[in-house]
Amino acid sequence: MTYLKLIRDKLKLLLIDAIILAVMPIMAVLLRFEGEIPAAEFDIIRTGLPWMVLLSLAVFYFYGMYHRMWHYARMRDLIAIVGAVTLSQASVFILTVLFSIAIPRSVMIITWLLDLGAIGASRLMFKINFDLVTESKGGRENLLIVGAGDAGAMLARELEQNDAATISIVGFVDDDEKKQKGRLAGFPILGTIRDLPAVVRKHKVDTIVIAIPSADGDAIRQIDRQCRKTGANVRIMPGIYEMISGEAGMGGLREIRLEDLLRRDPIQLDFDQITGYIAGKTVLITGAGGSIGSELSRQISRVGAKEIILLGRGENSIYEIHQELRRKFPDQTYHTVIANITDRERMERIFKRFQPQVVFHAAAHKHVPLMEIQPEEAVKNNVFGTKNVAELADENQAEIFVLISTDKAVNPTSVMGATKRTAELVLQEINQHSKTKFVTVRFGNVLGSRGSVVPLFEKQIAAGGPVTVTHKEMTRFFMTIPEAVQLVLQAGSQAEGGEVFLFDMGKPVKINDMAEDLIRLHGLTPGRDIKIVYTGLRPGEKLYEELLTSEEGTTSTKHKKIFKARIQPLDGAKLKQNLQILKNNTDREIILKTLKNMIPTYKSKQLED
Repeated sequence: MTYLKLIRDKLKLLLIDAIILAVMPIMAVLLRFEGEIPAAEFDIIRTGLPWMVLLSLAVFYFYGMYHRMWHYARMRDLIAIVGAVTLSQASVFILTVLFSIAIPRSVMIITWLLDLGAIGASRLMFKINFDLVTESKGGRENLLIVGAGDAGAMLARELEQNDAATISIVGFVDDDEKKQKGRLAGFPILGTIRDLPAVVRKHKVDTIVIAIPSADGDAIRQIDRQCRKTGANVRIMPGIYEMISGEAGMGGLREIRLEDLLRRDPIQLDFDQITGYIAGKTVLITGAGGSIGSELSRQISRVGAKEIILLGRGENSIYEIHQELRRKFPDQTYHTVIANITDRERMERIFKRFQPQVVFHAAAHKHVPLMEIQPEEAVKNNVFGTKNVAELADENQAEIFVLISTDKAVNPTSVMGATKRTAELVLQEINQHSKTKFVTVRFGNVLGSRGSVVPLFEKQIAAGGPVTVTHKEMTRFFMTIPEAVQLVLQAGSQAEGGEVFLFDMGKPVKINDMAEDLIRLHGLTPGRDIKIVYTGLRPGEKLYEELLTSEEGTTSTKHKKIFKARIQPLDGAKLKQNLQILKNNTDREIILKTLKNMIPTYKSKQLED
């Protein structure tokens, strides 16, 4: 809407109001005196009407009646009309009293009622005219909301308030039988989710919005399947995690993503426990530029640490997360450190300078095939890098040290998994003689993390395929990054020293099913538009991942999604002996045999060959 059109609309409203304010007092007198105006009243109207109109227009102006967008009028705008008309009539009444003008009180009351009705009707016609013009131009988008709950009602009100010019809400669908044929936020409930195709056809729906933030992945998948039968555009409200983290608000509609299809029940965090061991503390995060490290940085910033040391080897990733955090949390103190955890002297200087009280160790080499090729690098980084950071945490009397481990450390078949399991053993050994509480958190794949399968699939789909899956029956446990980090923080709050915490990862997901879901989310058909090619297991890969060895069991913790593995007693002397061998050797066969000696459940195809 141009500036000149706004001025024209305001002048139009001003003229309409002037006519109404001039005519309604005359109508009130006619009604009061049954169609005849006595001479005395006629003189009062003739001499007093101009200033009454001017006074009322002035009140309307200062009340903001000409600054409102009446095209998008809502209840609060109608209330403003009542306020403006009442105030203008009160002003006229005060002047008649001050100047002893004999206007019957009944005339003023009738005038107030007539002004109210006429001005309200004028604004309504203004809105109706705008709506009719918009519809005639075909500019309105018919929208259907799935989910007639609190979130759906809030979304409807927000869309009405902010997008009334472009969106027409036709109603809701919901599976709750009690809600059928009812109304919510003024809009009808048109049927159940099964009725989506028929409702879309009947009401010519352009866009469907799924407004059930608490729905789990299975529910979202079923709704999405029904939606895709309609041909309408599909949008979704953000999930609980996104709203809790502040990444999106109630109105932040977006397309359905893979993580929506993997949603689980929201994690209930005990923020008192978390803030108790982090708030006001100096926190060191290694690997702070990575997927887990960067999310740890975000969530710890919300808790209110005294200062956060962002340590990483890659300058670009540390620069990017630091810029993001400074923008989102301007009051939080950060220190950026470019360092390699395998550089003992450099790490010593860092610990002496900052004296971190809480350490989250997320730095690691994690790519399975790459580490199979160069096991000496996996040992150097995952084992001795971890040993450096853990020993320095002990020497500098840190309070808590949390190692981010993986399900690949269980019955490992890869060098990466074996080195992560060795890192767990290193922590257990140090914990036996340290005042620092050393704990490990072990979980599966993190959805969307750098180097994970989802970004690869996205690139392959964008290129037109094929999508490469190693094996049709391969399964993995998956978590979203915020889920995993929230559980890491909660597990840290339960640390007593020496524990290996496991997370409830939900059901394992077939990689093949995930690939098909992702293809469908791009509006394509698996096998027809995008082919799926099976390439075979790569060196070190498992068909199924595990969270526990056969010897380990679990015990529950205070949190229903966190469990504690019952770890077998550690032979410290044997560990130190094998670590010395690893430290002094770069020979592939010696490294693999030493890892096997340390971890009996390690099965290396390279050793078998």
